[in-house]
Order: sequence, then C-alpha cells, then structure tokens
Amino acid sequence: MYKHVLVPIAMDHSPQTGEALELARRLLAQGGRITALTVLEAIPPYVAQYLPEGQEQHNRQTIKTQLQSELGDAPDTHADVVVGHAGRTIVEYADEHDVDCIVIASHRPGLQDYFLGSTAARVVRHAPCAVLVVR
Repeated sequence: MYKHVLVPIAMDHSPQTGEALELARRLLAQGGRITALTVLEAIPPYVAQYLPEGQEQHNRQTIKTQLQSELGDAPDTHADVVVGHAGRTIVEYADEHDVDCIVIASHRPGLQDYFLGSTAARVVRHAPCAVLVVR
C-alpha cells in the first residue's frame, strides 16, 4: 500500500481517468492521500503580453476549482494545478512531494508515439517511484 499516490489528469480527461482514480484508492494505505494533478503548459511570453494581468493564475484557479468539484468530497483526495511541461513536471512533482506511486492514464500507442513519445512513457522512464499505467 502507498502513502501518497499521484494521479495526473489531463485537461481533456481521458476515459481512463475515473479508472485511474479508483485504482489509486485501492492502492492507498490507511491514512494516505491522493493528489490529482493537472499540468498546464506555460503561456509563451509573446502571447502573455496581450493577455490581462494575472491570466495564468486565473486559469490555474479555474481549472483547480473544476478539478476539485469533479473529485467530490473525498477527504483523502486533493487537487493541484501546476505550470510546466507535462512529463517533466509530473516527475519533478512526484520527487518534490514524496509521492511513492503514480497512477497515470494512457491511450493505446499509435505510430506517432514511437517517434515523439508520450507523457505516460516519459513518466514511466523517469519517475522516482512506482508507476502504474491504466489503458
């Protein structure tokens, strides 16, 4: 059983997201916690200059509120939204927050994944802890 399980959730919420959260709950030790994490890509500076002041913070808060409402009132689950490159940021978050298991949803790989890679593949290769991939 794991004390801190991280469940990365993409903004488009793949069909496996619910399955990943359910699996995380089954893997959670008594008194453990689940973090549902969404990673937003940074707004490039050449775009940010045309946006209202604080737009990125507003986007983060809006997405966090939506994520929290989708998670419901589960006392062992909380939401977090960070900015960065998805694969790298998930691995860094796990390392910095003492995560001992990551449960990540993934699509079936297509030809493009063999050339470009995917977020789940990067997490599996570089995570400092156990990783379970839900397909």
